[in-house]
Amino acid sequence: MEYASLTTQMKDLAALAQGKLTAFDVETLPYEEKELVRTLKLQLSDARLDVRDYEYAQTRAEQQQAATEGRQRLEQLQQQILKASEHNLLGAIDVAQLSALTQHIISELQ
Repeated sequence: MEYASLTTQMKDLAALAQGKLTAFDVETLPYEEKELVRTLKLQLSDARLDVRDYEYAQTRAEQQQAATEGRQRLEQLQQQILKASEHNLLGAIDVAQLSALTQHIISELQ
């Protein structure tokens, strides 16, 4: 398998998740599900920025701080993915794939 930077992996994760969520007309969803989709999209964006900050950190201290924030945000994202599956916004295969990618990125943030 070819090496991909964490930023590229995070972009792939975000694109995959966004692709799954665009199948829904957000405006027609109940309020709770609408907020869940909004939160997921926001967390994906924030996690992508955390991973970018990790890769572009100037010092080891900055890198460690970005890694900590990134891991926390990705763990929150993981919880939101599971919650989305409870509302039938994501299927079991989608959850498995998104979870595997999320866990891989978490493990790479050192």
